[in-house]
Amino acid sequence: MQLSAALVTLFLSLVLLSSAASAHNITRILAKHPEFSTFNHYLTTTHLAPEINRKETITILALDNSAMSAILAKGLPIATIKNILSLHILLDYFGAKKLHQITNGTALSATMYQATGSAPGSSGFVNITDLKGGKVGFGAEDNNGVLDASFVKSVQEIPYNISVIQISHPLSSPEAEAPTPSPVEQNLTAILGKKGCKNFADLLASSGALKTFEDNLPGGLTVFCPGDEAIKKFAPKYKNLTAEGKASVLLFHGVPIYQSMAMLKSNNGLMNTLATDGAKKFDFTVQNEAEDVTLKTKINTAKITGTVIDDEPLVAYTLDTVLLPKELFKAEAPSPAPAPAPEADSPAESPKRAKKAKAKAKSPPAPDVVDAPADAPSDDSVADDDSGAMRVNFREWPVALGIVMWLWM
Repeated sequence: MQLSAALVTLFLSLVLLSSAASAHNITRILAKHPEFSTFNHYLTTTHLAPEINRKETITILALDNSAMSAILAKGLPIATIKNILSLHILLDYFGAKKLHQITNGTALSATMYQATGSAPGSSGFVNITDLKGGKVGFGAEDNNGVLDASFVKSVQEIPYNISVIQISHPLSSPEAEAPTPSPVEQNLTAILGKKGCKNFADLLASSGALKTFEDNLPGGLTVFCPGDEAIKKFAPKYKNLTAEGKASVLLFHGVPIYQSMAMLKSNNGLMNTLATDGAKKFDFTVQNEAEDVTLKTKINTAKITGTVIDDEPLVAYTLDTVLLPKELFKAEAPSPAPAPAPEADSPAESPKRAKKAKAKAKSPPAPDVVDAPADAPSDDSVADDDSGAMRVNFREWPVALGIVMWLWM
């Protein structure tokens, strides 16, 4: 009975782990609730929805259609609406239960607006306070301590992953509601330099490639920006390039159209770049698996690690390494395997050893190995690897489940 109980526990644990691996989707969650249709629409329009889906721990302060009407009535540009909605996305988990268990009755949570780098001071934080009578209040930190919204209900919760809760009114923030210049009117290097792309931005400015990026911005531009550490590691190779080569490798990190995260995930395949010019292809392949998006050249592969800005017509992503085009770099040859150590010369055999060897050669051969019975466990089903961890072949789950149920009964 103990063995069967252990097997059942193991099986259920594997099922739960598989379920936990599935990602949340804020668009699908809100689609089940028509009262949040306007809020859901603007999360998509402002490109906040893909960012929400990429976060492992997050809380959405959802606004119903009536509350959204109060925002839209102000006639604000889409960039400003994005800032306001970003203030309603908390970078922490607050389920209905946790809201009433806040230490000392109050908490300050960072928001996606704070993470953009556009929120000055503490204006990107939200104050959450457990009030008397079971009520919970919410207010932007730069709103003079006013809690202008309260908790209404929980919409959906996946513990410690995503919590969608409704609040009564939009959060008021002078900074979030301030007019926001469009990306076309801003300095591209200043934008890129805000979130770990300063070294890349400096290279753009010093190489002359910046003008090509700026010329393409009004019609749509996607920038893949290697992080500062990645640029530092690449510096020795960059210095050895000609002036033309330096410009080409930088232009290789730009695409002359706007590509949101959702578009990248749905358009796997070859992608031309700002460096593409006739016979000089300078292209790479976009690939994705679950929530991860990678860019693959003939030389190396880079992974998208975050978003610097997503404000159409401009979107910029951070990469974990510099993309190396085959037109400028060669694949490194694999290191040769070490030669096997020469065997030591064996001493000359003595007459006695030779006699024993001759006798051994005359002995009858060992019997053939008998095949294992048909019901013996297969190596493909369960095996121990060198680390001591057990590998399970999930193709055998139906058989395993049948055994578990037989033992349980």
